[in-house]
Amino acid sequence: MVEVIEVRSVSKTYQQPKRFPGVLGALKSLVTPEYTEVKAVADVSFGIRKGEAVGYLGPNGAGKSTMIKMMTGILVPTSGSVSVLGCTPHERRMEIARRIGVVFGQRSQLWWDLPVADSFELHRRIYDIPAARYADNLRRFAELLELEPFLDRAVRQLSLGQRMRAEIVMALLHDPQILFLDEPTIGLDVVAKDAVRRFLAEVNRERGITIILTTHDLQDIETICPRLIMVDHARLVFDGELGRLRSALGSARRLTLEFTTDPGPLPLTTAVLTADDGLLKHYRIERDDVSLVDVLTEVGPGREIKDIALEEPNIEEVIRTFYQRRNTAVPA
Repeated sequence: MVEVIEVRSVSKTYQQPKRFPGVLGALKSLVTPEYTEVKAVADVSFGIRKGEAVGYLGPNGAGKSTMIKMMTGILVPTSGSVSVLGCTPHERRMEIARRIGVVFGQRSQLWWDLPVADSFELHRRIYDIPAARYADNLRRFAELLELEPFLDRAVRQLSLGQRMRAEIVMALLHDPQILFLDEPTIGLDVVAKDAVRRFLAEVNRERGITIILTTHDLQDIETICPRLIMVDHARLVFDGELGRLRSALGSARRLTLEFTTDPGPLPLTTAVLTADDGLLKHYRIERDDVSLVDVLTEVGPGREIKDIALEEPNIEEVIRTFYQRRNTAVPA
């Protein structure tokens, strides 16, 4: 499949002024300024194919937003090359802008004092969207994200969740080939987050829109993005499927067995007993080749089990484990 984004050996370096203490230090900074070189992105390479949904993840200061800005043409790489839809973004910003959609969680594209519907209409005129396509897209997106109750309300009167839903719809009205999302669920309540996640997963699946998502909310990644790119200290440290990351780290599953009568201490070779609450026994299954059937077979038929709960490791645990072990080589 054709790659719609190609990032090759990209670095972005900033010159940061040095600060010196005291009045003389301030005078020195003014008269003979000195600078330190700060690398926001360091020799990063990856490719993204048409229709992929990719999570771009990393701690604060890892270079996530800087990379998004280079891919959208806002920033120019210090070295290396970025190609988006066959174009160099910062050289052909107008053309790229017509073919992508962008949502920054803390920056609004909506007109603050106008009704949401008027902002959408202005967007239609700016992008010269055919009336029939605009009407169809607006109807479909408004239905999926339940925008109808506040389309005629001024943007400044919307809640954060309502505004973010409107921002995402506005970014999609012109049928972009790629949608860049920078912290789209930041500050939203649980219900609003769930609505946004389901919507993005659906437009990716139904319309084949390529999605690149940066977020600190790991549930966003788990719901929307099968592929994960992780950066740390400006460098790429993992690129692959979340399942492969889980396998590489050997994240353990949690198993709880509830018995009708207390069988007493019940150590197993297939699972590690972590807590014994009488009727409830809590285990950790550390090996991928051990199934629930293997554990239950070892428990044996003589002990009556009332309930079973098996929990897969969630993404928070996987990512936390990765960063705790980031000095250890992980397959990329």
